[in-house]
Amino acid sequence: MGSTAVPGLSAKDVIDVQLTVATLAQASGWLAALRRVGFRRGEDWQYDIFHPLPSDSPELRKLYLREPAGERRLHLHVRGAGRFNARYALLCRDYLRAHAPARQEYELLKQRAAQLFPTSIEGDLFLKEPVFHLLYQAAELWAEKVGWQLPQPE
Repeated sequence: MGSTAVPGLSAKDVIDVQLTVATLAQASGWLAALRRVGFRRGEDWQYDIFHPLPSDSPELRKLYLREPAGERRLHLHVRGAGRFNARYALLCRDYLRAHAPARQEYELLKQRAAQLFPTSIEGDLFLKEPVFHLLYQAAELWAEKVGWQLPQPE
């Protein structure tokens, strides 16, 4: 769902994957199995950031895991089906796939963020967070125009 999922967009060597589950409570059943094969918690339950919603809104809650040590970097974002943050991530991904001008401008921002904050994820997010709020507004208009629907679970 991250930059590696958008053809033509430069990306760090990190694959961001969204796993959508019926409910986040369901995640506890298989969390132990993921830990046994080496997945690490990035942190315990986290919340995505989206200003119109309170920072502790259930619509933003997720579980975040990282790859086993020594493996290629993988960030697993587990979000609940029907929640705002699950839709938001996929909508923005699909909008950037479909809209070359937005993708190109976002890539320029990413390059500048990497120059300004080569080792700071906080600095990187400081620049990118408001841009994604703007991208989201454009993506919603695009989704309505083209009839975009949230992909159905497999």
